[in-house]
Amino acid sequence: MTRFLKYVAVALALTLPSFATAGSQEAAAHTLPQVEVKTYATKLERDLAQRGAHVAIVARVGRDRSTLPAGIEYTHVAYWVYSQITRADGTQHKGYRVYNLYQQADDGTVSRLVQDSPAEFFAGAYTLDAGVIVPDPKLQKKLLGVIASPTYAKLHNAGYSVLANPRTTDFQNCTEHTLDILVASLYGTADKAQIKANITAHFDPQPIKIGGFKRLLAPAKSAALTTSDHGSRIETATFSSIARFMAAYDLSDQIYRFTPKGAQSF
Repeated sequence: MTRFLKYVAVALALTLPSFATAGSQEAAAHTLPQVEVKTYATKLERDLAQRGAHVAIVARVGRDRSTLPAGIEYTHVAYWVYSQITRADGTQHKGYRVYNLYQQADDGTVSRLVQDSPAEFFAGAYTLDAGVIVPDPKLQKKLLGVIASPTYAKLHNAGYSVLANPRTTDFQNCTEHTLDILVASLYGTADKAQIKANITAHFDPQPIKIGGFKRLLAPAKSAALTTSDHGSRIETATFSSIARFMAAYDLSDQIYRFTPKGAQSF
């Protein structure tokens, strides 16, 4: 490695926000006590069930918020679906299954669709603080239909970018896949071009501020940090931007924050 490249590596490590490790990754290690996480996850499941939520959009915090760029509060978003679940011993119970898009552990530029449990969803959380959107009943029914159909997998783009532009089909992250499924449900279409046209027309993504030097060098730190699908402005889908979109078009029953103390205003 040349002296210049060494300088670049040090500069990136010191100046770039923790984007690459703030993405949609399965928990490699448990940050918080597992008992505490499981208790919290169960509490949120019961809260959703009491609200009659057959499907909800839930977000978790995977990094210290002080390391995240302005406008991003949560680092992973997924659908929680009320389901009939079969335990390892063959018995069945009702509960929520989580429909995730995760980066692959050995290559952060590639993603896959994974189902797991609420406790597994929070296993890698930095803090127990979730963003929750309960769609209105009509939209829940439409979402359930799409999630259970081939459209759910069809709308997955395995090319992963932390800052994917939701208006294009170049890359995708967990929040963009969540948004694509949402728009597919609203408009009754699996056509990617039509979905992106509707997103461009009606959805306001979150602007992300990154200095020119950082943006230029970001791919040198992680290919998952590419912004090649953006123009002069970097804008991406976030939990908050989806919440604003759903509130603006009266598509949600409730939007709230959930901590170990219970539900709070968002």
